[in-house]
Amino acid sequence: LTKLSSRSGKLLSTKIIFATNMEIYSSLHIGDFHTNFCEDFLIQEPLSGKHHLIAVMDGCSMGKESTFASMLIGKLLRKIAKSHYYQDFSTPENQHSATLLKQTMKSLFEELVIEKNRLLLDRDELLSTLILGVVNHQTGQTALIIIGDGLVAYDGKIIEFEQDNIPDYLGYHLSEDFDTWYEVHDQKIAIDTFSDLSIATDGIFTFQSDIKSAPTLSYQEVIEWLLVNREFHTNHNMLERKVRWLREQK
Repeated sequence: LTKLSSRSGKLLSTKIIFATNMEIYSSLHIGDFHTNFCEDFLIQEPLSGKHHLIAVMDGCSMGKESTFASMLIGKLLRKIAKSHYYQDFSTPENQHSATLLKQTMKSLFEELVIEKNRLLLDRDELLSTLILGVVNHQTGQTALIIIGDGLVAYDGKIIEFEQDNIPDYLGYHLSEDFDTWYEVHDQKIAIDTFSDLSIATDGIFTFQSDIKSAPTLSYQEVIEWLLVNREFHTNHNMLERKVRWLREQK
């Protein structure tokens, strides 16, 4: 999982290279205009003997203490993943990635409702975007759900989710029936297999403003450099090196 930053905000992405072994690259930086806390959060956790959970979250700057919402969602997802992993260890099940994604999402939904009631939280305290994925690390079979805006890239294909700066946060739907909400939510992606996968919050789009001082690089080239290009992939801090290189071009 990778969190990057630009002068105009922040960028959060996850890059996985899947070959004979699955490699996950991660980095986390606070946005330049966020002086106290980073509003984004990221996790990657084993979910079963065959599956891995990946997620990136971006708290709403207009919400209350926006870093709290993204962090709470991340911590709950980590708890859910660990619980499922231990359960699968004792009683293994051969489940499809899409099935595990829905189960994980439902557990998160229920946990958020519990915490909302227990802590007497306002809706504005639970506003965060979420890109959540379940990856079968043996086959590459992947299921993703995108709640709010962000970006998914796999095998050179880049898919942007833009909601005109009005993301449809999960916090808006906690009073609804989960199954009904999940079925009508249309921002989902199913991947049979992949060699390279990345997910990112909308912070990745803020690199466009930086490019003005680096006219040799187009916006698309920056995105592809970070999320598609495999240079430095033999180094565990591949994404850190790429961000440093971009900053040197400014």
